[in-house]
Amino acid sequence: MPQNVLIVCVGNICRSPIAEAVMRDMITRAGLQADWHVDSAAIEGWHSGSRPDERALRVLAEHNIECSSVARQLQPEDFQRFDYILAMDRSNVASLKHLAPKGGRAKLLMLGDFGLKPDERSIEDPYYLMGMAPFEKIYEQCTIACENFLKQAQLNQIW
Repeated sequence: MPQNVLIVCVGNICRSPIAEAVMRDMITRAGLQADWHVDSAAIEGWHSGSRPDERALRVLAEHNIECSSVARQLQPEDFQRFDYILAMDRSNVASLKHLAPKGGRAKLLMLGDFGLKPDERSIEDPYYLMGMAPFEKIYEQCTIACENFLKQAQLNQIW
């Protein structure tokens, strides 16, 4: 059975699609596609059905990473379907805990807790910021955090 991971942010058009694409790319390069299923979702449904922000797509393209993500809203069954739900910041974690139905099996975690420095663990929303620099920073944070998450998960070091 593959491990299922869902990456969540507020709108599912900036941070979580970047993290999803980075995670998928790492899994593919490691030849672990049969072992992992990766998806992303939004806490809010404002952008459901939309492609990621153009800046997110651009930063991924600059790093030769494909992104096929389409925004969707988190569903109650996601808490049962996924092994891990990774939030991008503390506010997202609080929202997930509030939305989680009783009996959900997913571990609710913050992606930035995997390998990022304490003052950089919150992967901040770049939506209202100008330019590419905030998106490049998110890409860099996601690259470190996804790599560390995968290493720890494969070693069963996530509780």
